[in-house]
Amino acid sequence: MTATEKDYDVLTRTLWGEARGESLTGQIAVAWTIRNRVNDGKVKSWWGEGYAGVCQKPYQFSCWNRSDPNFAYLSGAKQIPFRELAQARIAADQVIDGKVPDPTGGATHYYATSIKAPAWAAKARQTQKLGRHVFFKDVP
Repeated sequence: MTATEKDYDVLTRTLWGEARGESLTGQIAVAWTIRNRVNDGKVKSWWGEGYAGVCQKPYQFSCWNRSDPNFAYLSGAKQIPFRELAQARIAADQVIDGKVPDPTGGATHYYATSIKAPAWAAKARQTQKLGRHVFFKDVP
């Protein structure tokens, strides 16, 4: 799949919204869950089409919900601090360009350890814990 500049930008903003404060490795892991959804092998994927479509699918990444405090930053109404955005862009570039392996073991889901584990996590297969995120695949 050929990624557009919009794909790079939306993935970068999603990584900032979902994983700012994480290490570069932690942001790469979140980016890989998105890439795994993008590359699910289906012609018309439930997840959405391309990186921008997957990231902005309603209610999949909470930072894009209009009610989320991060949305003002992601939409451009407020400015994301340069260094934080730059790190997220490095992670997005490395994952989209295939320069780093998947550290999540094929995960398509994760949740932040700062919240109560979602109900789906009890029935899913955990693949990894990196930083403040727990990663899963085979989610029912």
